[in-house]
Amino acid sequence: MSMNDPLGDMLTRIRNAQMRKKSKVSTPGSRLRGHVLDVLKDEGYIRGYAETDFGNGRTEFEIELKYFDGEPVIRQIERVSKPGRRVYSAVEAMPRVANGLGIIIISTPKGVMADHVAREQNVGGEVLCKVF
Repeated sequence: MSMNDPLGDMLTRIRNAQMRKKSKVSTPGSRLRGHVLDVLKDEGYIRGYAETDFGNGRTEFEIELKYFDGEPVIRQIERVSKPGRRVYSAVEAMPRVANGLGIIIISTPKGVMADHVAREQNVGGEVLCKVF
């Protein structure tokens, strides 16, 4: 079955695994997913992830979820820019999540990064997802 929104699929897998209090979740690998996972790891929302290569170009990510006092660190994670409606933002108009307590993950010409890094580098781009 073909998948129209691989990043949305990964975010849904993370949400579902956290509802079931799982410690790990796996998802098919891609470069965009890897970059988004790098941002989530750098910002402290996940413990980390490992990449497994099955040969013939197929990879899989094993994501270690993070919990604090039995509650998931990621309270809410949602896709903003979807295949049917792409959402772009200039650096001046970049929205804030939960008064700065959350992050927005943005795909810019300089790479995938969190909103505060994009503001420092004065670059806008496609708003991929919101996390808080």
